[in-house]
Amino acid sequence: MKELAQNALDVARGAGAAYADCRVVDRRGQLIATKNGRVGDVQETESLGLGVRVIVAGAWGFAATHDLSPEAVRRIALRAVSIARASALHARGELRLAHEDPHVDVWSSPCEMDPFAVPLSEKVGLLLRLDGVLRGVPGITAAEASMNFARERKLFASTDGASIEQTRVLSGAGFKASAFRDGELQERSFPAAFGGQFETRGYELVESLHLLENAPRIAEEAVALLDAPPCPCVETDLLLESSQVALQVHESVGHPVELDRALGSEANFAGTSFLAPQHVGNLRYGSAAMNVVADATPAHGPSPGSFAYDDEGVAAQRNAIVSEGRFVGFMTSRETAGAVGASRSNGCMRADGWARIPLIRMTNVSLLPGDWRFEDLVADTKDGLYMSTVRSWSIDDRRLNFQFGPEIAWEIKDGRRGRMFKNPTYGGLTPEFWGRLDAVCGAGDWRVWGIPNCGKGQPGQTMGVGHGAAPARWRGVRVGTAAKG
Repeated sequence: MKELAQNALDVARGAGAAYADCRVVDRRGQLIATKNGRVGDVQETESLGLGVRVIVAGAWGFAATHDLSPEAVRRIALRAVSIARASALHARGELRLAHEDPHVDVWSSPCEMDPFAVPLSEKVGLLLRLDGVLRGVPGITAAEASMNFARERKLFASTDGASIEQTRVLSGAGFKASAFRDGELQERSFPAAFGGQFETRGYELVESLHLLENAPRIAEEAVALLDAPPCPCVETDLLLESSQVALQVHESVGHPVELDRALGSEANFAGTSFLAPQHVGNLRYGSAAMNVVADATPAHGPSPGSFAYDDEGVAAQRNAIVSEGRFVGFMTSRETAGAVGASRSNGCMRADGWARIPLIRMTNVSLLPGDWRFEDLVADTKDGLYMSTVRSWSIDDRRLNFQFGPEIAWEIKDGRRGRMFKNPTYGGLTPEFWGRLDAVCGAGDWRVWGIPNCGKGQPGQTMGVGHGAAPARWRGVRVGTAAKG
């Protein structure tokens, strides 16, 4: 890998590149899914290739190839230079990269049990047993379960002298139980919706989730929702379960603080942001209970958003995004850091494999824990609703006006959880909603939720991100099918 990368850099520099970097990425993936007593899908994927990014005459060029022969590597480096020269004809201004020391390092994510060494029969067997437990609950009409695994080996090298090797193993698992009757469908998922929980760990993650033990309860809730009354349309105190809080952070904090969106670079596809550079330090994002960081360091948690270095060779960092409700920082790149007066990128550039150019992507954008115990938070709530588990969401392209629909809700009366409600929704305007946040549970209830499939860019890229969150309470929120900002 190192020789291939160095050859690409030498060719690019010899052709006139003022700067060049190269990523060689070797990725293996496995998906196993069951549905209604049968194996629904087994996929094995492998990908190996090289991407070269260059600056020539103040403009970017990028090209990639899966052919790793010396001649193909030379050709792709020259193509990247040619693309940069063409781009320079339409450049709007001088391109400057913030300084980053050239790191030389080797890093691997923790992995106690290699998921690719666990026999396929063992994985399928667990999913089918889980399927049987779910469909054994009267009223369940469909059961789905899945496991996902990936291993990525990546080399980053640059003409600045960086040489970084990283290996990450990603594992994920979860299930969904569905109940259908008289034209109505209700669903419950565990441990989270859309595939479950994902972490940069090995097969030990699957064992830690206790899927079989939780299956009967989740299935019974799906059936009970059919007979539950609909969520009332009222203004009330709202408590959200931690994976729902994670989605709230993702959509109404994570995306708007991507600086490329705020600068208009993603307007054609992913949208823009209600934030602008002049808002740093000056905008009230939420209440004093709101503290958000972007933290890619592995110490933050074994998440898809954790790594040692981003795809520009910038070391992982922890940076404040919202401090006691005040907006204090964007997620940046080496190119955009100067737009907000920063002398260094905060390490948020990542690419989906070798064939895509890096973009500013969320790392672990996390709502920091408060000091409440969940039981005490419920006891402190006189009238409210507790909503759990993502089912649907909608938010405008500026990330300002939103409406979300969790899978399930419970009434809270005089500090006790009571009746179940189906089809709950809530909505609001981002700063106004976060301004109603008044309590966040503590470290004992806090968890980093992994999301493997955040989309952005043209051509589209899928990236794993993470969000640390604990149950939290908002005062006086409009809920129900008529929820509006």
